[in-house]
Amino acid sequence: MTLGVPQTLSDALAQRGITSPTPIQQATLPDSLAGRDVLGRGRTGSGKTYAFLLPMVTRLEASKTRRMAKKPRALILAPTRELAAQIEESLLPLEKTSQLASLTIFGGVGQNPQVRTLAKGVDVLIACPGRLLDLMGQGAVDLSAVEIAILDEADHMADMGFLPMVKRILDKVPGDAQKMLFSATLDNGIDVLVKRYLHQPITHQADSAQSPVSTMDHHILEVHKDDKTGVLADLAAAPGKTILFTRTKHGAKKLAKQLLARGIPAVDLHGNLAQNARTRNMEAFHSGRVDTLVATDIAARGIHVDDVELVVHADPPTEHKAYLHRSGRTARAGKAGTVVTMVTPDQRGEVRGLMRAAKIKPTVSNGERSVLDELAPGERTFLSPADAEKAAYPQRAEQQTAGSNTGGGRGRGGNGGGRGRSGAGRGQGGNAQAPGGSRRGGRGRGGDSASRPDSRRDPARPAEGGRSEGRRRAVPSRRGGSAGTSSAGSTGGVAAFSASSGRRGRR
Repeated sequence: MTLGVPQTLSDALAQRGITSPTPIQQATLPDSLAGRDVLGRGRTGSGKTYAFLLPMVTRLEASKTRRMAKKPRALILAPTRELAAQIEESLLPLEKTSQLASLTIFGGVGQNPQVRTLAKGVDVLIACPGRLLDLMGQGAVDLSAVEIAILDEADHMADMGFLPMVKRILDKVPGDAQKMLFSATLDNGIDVLVKRYLHQPITHQADSAQSPVSTMDHHILEVHKDDKTGVLADLAAAPGKTILFTRTKHGAKKLAKQLLARGIPAVDLHGNLAQNARTRNMEAFHSGRVDTLVATDIAARGIHVDDVELVVHADPPTEHKAYLHRSGRTARAGKAGTVVTMVTPDQRGEVRGLMRAAKIKPTVSNGERSVLDELAPGERTFLSPADAEKAAYPQRAEQQTAGSNTGGGRGRGGNGGGRGRSGAGRGQGGNAQAPGGSRRGGRGRGGDSASRPDSRRDPARPAEGGRSEGRRRAVPSRRGGSAGTSSAGSTGGVAAFSASSGRRGRR
């Protein structure tokens, strides 16, 4: 990589297979390396991350300032936890080469480790606006020493209502700090930030607002509401990675459960998940252990997943920008991709307007077998519900297996009809005798039988180990046997899932 980037940084990227600049990097690097304020527009996946990381690291290395407690030298704002984590991962090779220290902060996790690291001093702070404002209010972080401030996915922050927060943050950044703003679109919300905080910015637009729609096949599937879930399951069961988008958090959770029940390993991603569950589910999708992700618009921008061949709008988005951003999860790095929008009869007019605004001319068809095979080629793979759940949430299956070795949960059955406590789990049944019969063991968590789920717990979080006087009930598998029987399932279906996860062929 040339354009004035130090050789040490170019070598670090070369080890990751990055040897030539993308269009957005080629356009912006000369100005950003020179210290100019830059306004760059390029879609997610266009290389924006290194377009701002390379000049940031280069300028920090050349700066005579040093790391100070609570005072980062560079600030990167990102709208979502997932994007912040991905920026952190991209920074790692440059950070190791340059001896810089960084910290990523966002909500949903404990703040104490973040506060302690800030007190030691960091060079680069990657942050989501909400947690950053919290720590600023507590005096844990001071932005008065920031030399470079970067906003990634700025239009997404505007859409999510973060603009007031972003203004409060940038008001604390020195006026003479270099500022770089990167966005997939440049609209009125972005203009507010540009006019207020950027000084004579150089604007670069590396691709068209609709890019990469030319490398996508856009389809509308008109289906009856009662047939919708079956069609979605058929598309998701084909080989290759698929993202299905819903409008609501409840819709994402419900659809993921429906797919699991039909034997399709699927994980969900939405704002109601705890951070550890979001991280775990994204890792399952990234690694290829699970090929189907059901998500709200939280995954529409800034989420980098390679080789997503099919994007399905299970619920049509409410506006055309969301359509373009969702669809942009496929057809990345010059590859082709397929985008399918599910439309029920009452949604036809709404979706026609959406496509006009997005300047898309889709192919309209129905959910016939031949159409589905063309959209998602390859043999469909359906596991048993238990094996689908095991593939998607192996830690849950492990916990249930461990619980089955320690005793019974609440359930009726066995040889006696009376209440009894058998094993380490709290239960009715098993070998319990008639009323007044023997009681063996004490209260605890676990058990062979399906216990009642605790709705307060994260459904994706594995159950914890047994404990005496356990007050919370074990979370059962969604499928699996009658009460009083372990629902861990066999491993044969997992092997079938692994063997069927080859790439989808494309026309």
